[in-house]
Amino acid sequence: MDRRKALKFTGSMAALAVSGPSLLSLLQSCKNEARMDWQPIFLTMDEAAFVSKIVDMILPRTETPGALDVKTDIFIDKVYANLYDTDAQEHVRKEIEKFNQDCIADFGDSFVNLSESDQIKVLQKAEENSGQFGSGVWGTTVGKPEPVGFYRSLKSTALWGYFTSQEIGENVLNYDPIPGGYNGCIPLSEVGNKWSL
Repeated sequence: MDRRKALKFTGSMAALAVSGPSLLSLLQSCKNEARMDWQPIFLTMDEAAFVSKIVDMILPRTETPGALDVKTDIFIDKVYANLYDTDAQEHVRKEIEKFNQDCIADFGDSFVNLSESDQIKVLQKAEENSGQFGSGVWGTTVGKPEPVGFYRSLKSTALWGYFTSQEIGENVLNYDPIPGGYNGCIPLSEVGNKWSL
């Protein structure tokens, strides 16, 4: 990908971050879909299986719900379908294909068909070779943005969908739907989890 396309793609990602009303409607629509009845809007069935496998490995179920429990893969499909323009959608398809071609070259099969140990190796390599998102202040990137690559972008969208889901916001993060008084100086040990609001 040349620099102009990379910057355009990075700009698209920044635009996603400020599309609040669209995001809220996407989150609500993911909540009501049954797992077995899910039909992707944008992704093909193979691409959806790829996204589901990656998000499940990034955010597996532990003592808290995993990415698939809160339908992060469905959220990602809806983000691609509703918030990406045609060029960005085509870029996603090409990047998924390239990711799988690299898996075939290195391990002999596409990502979802690899053993778990090989899938872990693939994700470790992707993690090492992906750029990092630049730091920001109040939603504005500080410094010169650099391309982060497909894997980092997918991981970021997965984290976004996961931590903004109703299940995680209400039952995993601290949640106070009607905030009380302001306590400006309390010990950190009393704060506990990060707050969802």
